[in-house]
Amino acid sequence: MFGGLVIPVNSPHFRKSGSRHVMSDLGANEVENGVDEGVLSTAENDLKSATIPINATAMKLSPMLLWRFKVIFFLVWGFVCCKIGLDSVMRMNANKQDLFLYEAFLYYNPLLLVTLMVWLWGINLWFFTQGSVNYPKIFDLDQNHLTHREVWKFATWMTIIVPTSLTAYIYLYSHGEVSYAASQPVLLYAAVVMVLIFPIDVFYFSSRYYFLRTLWHIVFPLQAISFADFFLADILTSMAKVFSDLERSVCRMVHQQVATIAWLEADSVCGSHSAAIPLALVLPYLFRLNQCLRQYKDTGEKTALLNALKYSTSVPVVFLSALKYHVLPERWTNLYRPLWLLSSVVNSLYSFYWDVTRDWDLSGFTRIFKFSKPHSLSHLLHGRRWVFFWVIGSNLVLRCTWTYKLSAHLRHNHLTVFTIAALEIFRRFQWIFFRIENEWNKMNSKSHIQLSVDDLSTEGEKLLHSNNHTV
Repeated sequence: MFGGLVIPVNSPHFRKSGSRHVMSDLGANEVENGVDEGVLSTAENDLKSATIPINATAMKLSPMLLWRFKVIFFLVWGFVCCKIGLDSVMRMNANKQDLFLYEAFLYYNPLLLVTLMVWLWGINLWFFTQGSVNYPKIFDLDQNHLTHREVWKFATWMTIIVPTSLTAYIYLYSHGEVSYAASQPVLLYAAVVMVLIFPIDVFYFSSRYYFLRTLWHIVFPLQAISFADFFLADILTSMAKVFSDLERSVCRMVHQQVATIAWLEADSVCGSHSAAIPLALVLPYLFRLNQCLRQYKDTGEKTALLNALKYSTSVPVVFLSALKYHVLPERWTNLYRPLWLLSSVVNSLYSFYWDVTRDWDLSGFTRIFKFSKPHSLSHLLHGRRWVFFWVIGSNLVLRCTWTYKLSAHLRHNHLTVFTIAALEIFRRFQWIFFRIENEWNKMNSKSHIQLSVDDLSTEGEKLLHSNNHTV
């Protein structure tokens, strides 16, 4: 007895593996004197049940307490990063602040947007789980696929690491440590690449391999297009800003122009006049266009050609906008800007129409008024009419604003561009719910049709067997 706590002699914490039970002298004498073994067994179990809750309570924290600790940690960490970053910016020359912040957003904007997308994807998976949508079957995932909790854990680490690196970049530059500041985005990008391609079975190896394999299929569609292939390619079209900023960031890193005073020289090499910027913006749409052509080749469906036409309408938007840096201002104003506006309207309206009628299967908006939902996700997510109006209206508005971001000549207001890019990711987040539900309903209808055909064939065999038996 220690401090009033009785520890049973037979406790498994005091026995080695494979050893025999050790009984106290009192227990042994009582057994020899004819005391019932069942009484001792009952007393021993009572002692164990009395000690186990104490040990479990002492060793295990409450989930609510742990959650509160995490929230407090994030709030304190966010306050510290904001405080350090703001103080560091105020130390700079007023003439350099805007240029420096523009450079900082250029390097860290892609990873911040990716972090936002990962958080929202975790929310998507959580809704699918609550609605009993078998998303592993839709994407043909193995048993080791990431759950929404694991996705959120990965997003949490990204949320900590990326802003911390950004804060260190601003702090080091404002205090004169230019070389150390320049190393921050380089190290961060290198770490992200290493985590993705690390060939050892750690850091969710099967999921990383699945992701890289799907990217390979998107870039080189040498086989039949799966649902996961064009689903990820559609998400990449909403992250064209990430591709554009990645190209400029890597260009500056290669030319050793990170955190330097030579912004004008860097802009001449990796800036506004670079032809790589519109190419990076249009690249995800070209990937998706190529997939549609491959799908038409495999299936012969004319719908694939209409879908390819939709993605082709983004090409004039990007390149007509980029012409501003390569033609005279009068020619841009009188000729190319009206063409750019026209192509933007066509692209936005065509994309909006395809989202509603094809990807979501809300033809004629009939499902706004007919709530015959075949799956529980519909009741969980959008079982009310106002949700349909919100999603359709916001999708139209955000489709039009996303055209703003596709325009290369409108990218200098980095805060506005970042906001629009984040809103486009939010639009894609909404799109995913309806797109997955539509695909899941199609799979269920196909399975029901297959079951009906199997039942008919079984009944026919029974009738034939019955006739033969009668004969």
